[in-house]
Amino acid sequence: MSAGKAASQAGHAYLGAYITALNSTLDADHYVKQAQDYSKESPGTKVCLQANLEQLLIAKEKCEFFGIPHFLVVDSGCQNFYDGAPIVTALGIGPAYAQQVKPVVGKFRLHK
Repeated sequence: MSAGKAASQAGHAYLGAYITALNSTLDADHYVKQAQDYSKESPGTKVCLQANLEQLLIAKEKCEFFGIPHFLVVDSGCQNFYDGAPIVTALGIGPAYAQQVKPVVGKFRLHK
C-alpha cells in the first residue's frame, strides 16, 4: 500500500473509532466523556502501528472483549490491490489510555 493510501486508511480508522466512542453504549459515561474531553482539551497522541490481517482481527476481538471503542476499516473499491475487492486495511482503537490499549496491540511494530 502506498504511503498516501496508508495515511488515508489511518484517517478513516481514527475518525471511525472517535465517532464510535462518541456513540458508545458499552461504557457510555466513560468513553463518551473521554471522547468529548479528547476533542476539547487536546488532540491526544495518535500512533500508527503495523500489523497483518490476522493481528488486526485478533485486536478487534480484544477491543470487543475489553469494551474499547474501535473501528475496522474495510476498503471497498481500491484498485491498488485485489482488483477492487473489499479488504480490511486498518483498525482504529480509542480514544483510550495507553494502559488500556497495550493488551490489545501487544507487540505491534511502529509503522515505517
